[in-house]
Amino acid sequence: MNWINKVETPCYVIDERKLRENLSILADVRQRAGCKILLAQKAFSAFAVYPLIAEYLDGCTASGIFEARLGSEEMAKPFGKENHVFSPAYPERDFDEILTLCDHIVFNSPKQWAKYRDKVRGHSKYIQAGIRVNPEYSEIETDIYNPCFTGSRMGTTLERFKDELELCEGIDGLHFHTMCEQGADVLARTLPVVEEKFGFFFDRIKWLNFGGGHHITRRGYDVELLISTIRNFRDKYNPEVYLEPGEAVALNAGYLVTTVLDTFENGIKIAVTDASAACHMPDVLEMPYRPEIFGTGKPDEKEFTYRLGGNTCLAGDVIGDYSFDHELSAGERLVFGDMAIYSMCKNNTFNGIPLPSIYILHENGGIDLVKRFSYDDFKGRLS
Repeated sequence: MNWINKVETPCYVIDERKLRENLSILADVRQRAGCKILLAQKAFSAFAVYPLIAEYLDGCTASGIFEARLGSEEMAKPFGKENHVFSPAYPERDFDEILTLCDHIVFNSPKQWAKYRDKVRGHSKYIQAGIRVNPEYSEIETDIYNPCFTGSRMGTTLERFKDELELCEGIDGLHFHTMCEQGADVLARTLPVVEEKFGFFFDRIKWLNFGGGHHITRRGYDVELLISTIRNFRDKYNPEVYLEPGEAVALNAGYLVTTVLDTFENGIKIAVTDASAACHMPDVLEMPYRPEIFGTGKPDEKEFTYRLGGNTCLAGDVIGDYSFDHELSAGERLVFGDMAIYSMCKNNTFNGIPLPSIYILHENGGIDLVKRFSYDDFKGRLS
């Protein structure tokens, strides 16, 4: 990593070579399974690399009006790709614009579809419309990431679907999302539940979207099982099948580089960095999890153990405990792995902490600054 000292910190670095490796795996699945694969922008929306992504995938999917616009401007229009959107409920003020941006709109219930059906079908272009269903089956253990937990607002249960069945006229497809960072074995167990509950409707639709959460590019993922599962389903029902992974597109394809600002002791060794868990990698606190730092070990695995924290006023802005072969000192740089996904989309400016700059590490080893955020980016959000 001879580029580490060429960047300003804190910063995100997108690894173009690793991104292409992930995309090549997804393209292979797409071709051999006969399915379509979309980028879920909620996980990764660094549009500077959309031209690369467009070489391999069928388009992108959005979770709101601004993502829908981004997908239209940076993927659909320039590259002729598909642009999908889903929302638990569409604000009326946004819907007319969504009609101009998207070619697939997924509704959270037949009732939501009925509300907007005349607008969709009256539009000058034919827009594919879908219903998100909730099979009430998921193997996700953390409720905050589980769209099928009891009381979830995501998707329509079978009971509600049947109650509102007469409202489903004109629907083109069904969508389900039950997974998070999981393998093909989970999909293979989930799909029969979806079939059992909603299979009676399959002869009325053109496509079925298997949602996201497929960790396809993770080491050890059973790609062959995924392909056979999709092929068998298509042979049985003959629909178009969509996958919309987010993490799998940019998994391990980005870094967060930080500088140590100070070190001291308070019962344990502490290092304060210019990267913040609260601001720059919020999933560390939300999930929670301990991100990887290259060249470090678990606490006490190496000679010197430090608790790393950000430079905000939040006492809980703690990244984690790590061990090093040497004592840390101010000015030293550390590199967190797997920071392209979610971190870049979910960061914030709490305490007026600047957002990290964004760089692209090219396949030829060169590195370019794509975006530097300023005070105006902070101030412009507030009034």
